[in-house]
Amino acid sequence: MSPGAFKLLFLGLMGSGVPVAIAMAGSSLIFVMVTGTVPDFVVIHRMVNGIDSFPLLAVPFFILAGNLMNSAGITNRIYNFALALVGWLRGGLGHVNIVGSVIFAGMSGTAIADAAGLGTIEIKAMRDHGYSPEFSVGVTAASATLGPIIPPSLPFVIYAMFANVSVGALFLAGIIPGVVMALLMMGTVAYFAHKNKWGGDTRFERKRVLKALAELLVVALFPVVVWTLTHQGGLPDVPTVAVALAVLLGADRIFRFSAVLPIMTPVLLIGGMTAGVFTATEGAIAACVWALFLGIFWFRTLNWKMLVKVSMDTIETTSVVLLIVAAASIFGWMLTVSRTTEMIGAWVLSFTTDPWMFLLLANLLMLFVGCFLEPTAAITILVPILLPIVKQLGIDPVHFGLIMVLNLMIGLLHPPMGLVLFVLARVARLSIERTTMAILPWLLPLLVSLGLVTYLPSISLWLPRQFQ
Repeated sequence: MSPGAFKLLFLGLMGSGVPVAIAMAGSSLIFVMVTGTVPDFVVIHRMVNGIDSFPLLAVPFFILAGNLMNSAGITNRIYNFALALVGWLRGGLGHVNIVGSVIFAGMSGTAIADAAGLGTIEIKAMRDHGYSPEFSVGVTAASATLGPIIPPSLPFVIYAMFANVSVGALFLAGIIPGVVMALLMMGTVAYFAHKNKWGGDTRFERKRVLKALAELLVVALFPVVVWTLTHQGGLPDVPTVAVALAVLLGADRIFRFSAVLPIMTPVLLIGGMTAGVFTATEGAIAACVWALFLGIFWFRTLNWKMLVKVSMDTIETTSVVLLIVAAASIFGWMLTVSRTTEMIGAWVLSFTTDPWMFLLLANLLMLFVGCFLEPTAAITILVPILLPIVKQLGIDPVHFGLIMVLNLMIGLLHPPMGLVLFVLARVARLSIERTTMAILPWLLPLLVSLGLVTYLPSISLWLPRQFQ
């Protein structure tokens, strides 16, 4: 069987409706059996080795942390905090939607969790305040793409494993682009508010706004204080963080903060990784411990029955993700053995050696693939093909990882396989056609963000370089 026949077999299985993991593993097994170049058991061996990875342990723990936060009533606290902070602006609930997604992105790591969790609350609230279903769904879909860009991020973990880059560097790389995306979306909300003459959705109350700003200040000061005490004062890291957290918990009880502790999740995670206290995998476990502490002991919104359900949901999601990763491992190996990646690389480089032109073509390819494949599957297929070209052209793999994930998040908003599209259509009780049309105007800020991230690498790479 020739390499071309191998690729046609894979595409044929995909086109016939076979799940992507089965298509990858099945085409690889058939190729091995027909050619007889290696023993059949190599397929299983490669699949097992593909998931026998320490960094991949972060996957189930990040999924568990997001599910715990979603089930512990944290979404209501985030929504109320965002409402107090920006609900009084023109087009208030649109801004609340985006700010809430920025905060929730720092806990869930996936666009689906954001859309299903906060989306349910936000769409209902916007409808109750007289916003059209189309606007409500559009802004919710666009803001859901922030989930995997602002750390922690499940797609970043998968990309890091296949591209052999630092998960921490990818997490840091996503912070500034996530802020840029949020500002562009809020600018879009302001445009619609001005066009339709919308007002705010809550009264401006100085006390509420000042309290919300004080909560943000507390979160911002926490890492500054800890860094000063440990690096300038010479105090040990872990005891200092423990004391600082104890003080923070006491302040939460005294001042009745609504969202400080949930917002602290990404701060603790990124701070711990950049300070070298734990790796990304250990950070995922720390995020789970923090989520359990908040849900069971502090807010007391999680019970054992809910915990069992959350655990089962996590097992189900993890199983799907790891099956795709295992199948992609043998598929990527077969692409290498059959010299497919080498031939694709040579063809692309014969067409263009200009990094800018390559990034344009790669964006078009990834946007197209993202419409048909779930992000994990798309990453596992595209990284072995595109990364050798990326390295040959001198493009930073961390920068390219952010470009790839952002492209695939935009693909989640499109038929025929856009999962966020289907989730929000069900939540808003709209047809797929109406939901698709509602999302179209919001592609503009997303594509502008993609262009900025693609052709201004410093947006992604400035923070990682500061912590090298």
